[in-house]
Amino acid sequence: MSEHEEIRAEDSDKRVRTMLAGRVVADTRRPVLVWEHPHYPTYYVPREDVRAGLTDTGEVRRSRRLGEGTIYDVVTDSATAPAAAIGYRNCPLPRLRDLVRIDWNSMDEWFEEDEPVYVHPRDPYTRVDVLESSRHVEIRLDGVTLADSHHPRILFETGLPPRYYLPLPDVRMDLLRPSDHETHCPYKGTASYWHVHTGEAEHPDTVWTYRTPLPESHKIAGLACFYDERVDVLLDGELQRRPETPFS
Repeated sequence: MSEHEEIRAEDSDKRVRTMLAGRVVADTRRPVLVWEHPHYPTYYVPREDVRAGLTDTGEVRRSRRLGEGTIYDVVTDSATAPAAAIGYRNCPLPRLRDLVRIDWNSMDEWFEEDEPVYVHPRDPYTRVDVLESSRHVEIRLDGVTLADSHHPRILFETGLPPRYYLPLPDVRMDLLRPSDHETHCPYKGTASYWHVHTGEAEHPDTVWTYRTPLPESHKIAGLACFYDERVDVLLDGELQRRPETPFS
């Protein structure tokens, strides 16, 4: 999305809450999803649904599409999140003028209805499908076969290449070393990683698993997945082209 394009905003029917240090900062049944960039939306909430104090910092932030934004500290009786909210009183899009955006990472918890949400709001236009398959998947790197399976579960996620999740018995676990790295996904949960040691080189954080995925992705629990961008994938004997993504 270019700075010159009109910003996209849509009403949501979900109840959205966010908390800081055990206090409710905002509780709304009228959130607005705003795509400030093309990858995923963020929540804007009506000012009257903000329960915490908003203290004007005197700072402003300017956006070509949103106008001039006033920066606020978010203040409760137990904590302060500095510069954690912004409001665009003169936004070219009138529906956003009486809303504020609370910084996602400055809060302790976010909820859609009564379920916690991590990383960012779920995009209503993103779908995740996990399908069982009998296709033959081989993973190779530096000429070494890292995995060979006829029982993959293939995860199809909007905007990303297919991901092949493989049973651990079909993976050369002797070539993997645990990593401290973790990533978080609002659709799948928390992933832990392994480094790959092929004998020729170490390839950091190349394999991951969701040990306790979110309910909608439970079919990938305990399976291993490789970054297709960094390894050679043979699907039914045919070498696949490495995809170009932000993870390449």
